Amino acid sequence: MSQSLGRALQIMIELGEGPRTLDELAATVGVHKTTVLRLLRPLEEERFVHRDADRRFHLGSRLFALSGAALEQRGIRGIAGPHLARLNEVTGHTVHLGVYEGGEVVYLDKYDSRHAIRMYSRVGLRMPLHATAIAKVLLADLPERRRREIAAGIEYTRFTDNTIGGPDELLAELVKVTRQGHAVDDAEHETFIRCIAAPIRSAEGRVLAAASISVPDVVLNRDQVLELLPELLTTTRAISADCGYEKERV
Repeated sequence: MSQSLGRALQIMIELGEGPRTLDELAATVGVHKTTVLRLLRPLEEERFVHRDADRRFHLGSRLFALSGAALEQRGIRGIAGPHLARLNEVTGHTVHLGVYEGGEVVYLDKYDSRHAIRMYSRVGLRMPLHATAIAKVLLADLPERRRREIAAGIEYTRFTDNTIGGPDELLAELVKVTRQGHAVDDAEHETFIRCIAAPIRSAEGRVLAAASISVPDVVLNRDQVLELLPELLTTTRAISADCGYEKERV
């Protein structure tokens, strides 16, 4: 049963990347097509999986309700929502909320830009730990030993010429983030996007999430993006206060 469950989860994860044929799913799971069909039948019956007219499999409508319920159960999303919506309205730029969970940094919420150029990002998407501002903020709050373990285990994919290239460089960047209280993605993940991020703290003072503003370089240059920092910090401090963090009120 546990092996079947593991294979079914593999199928769901694969479909999260896009539609797949039966042959493609069988290759991913590493079993015969008949085994994959046997796993897919109950998933189809419960609407976790949908098969289109071309016999390609997609994630099903049941997941929409479950994903919404999962997000609603994450308290920080509800607390941060009104503040982030206002930040998005005031700046007009893309706003993200991200959390560190299970060794990964993921987007928990997103408010799209008013501009024609949009970021390819979505709720639930994992972020590179070495190449995004939100990830830097979240990693910077971890104990030093844990930061070093994570830095040593990252595959330092070079997305742009500005991408951090190794553990020593990342650890130095995290010290800088801790010192200045915010992080910058200076076209490190995408050549045409810059991003600033700041921490959201719990009542105990731990960083439980981070918020960011992302802007294409054809809209604002680097200095103009950094000019948005006071507005971002005002927002993250207000969210932190709503989470019970008192220091920022002084």
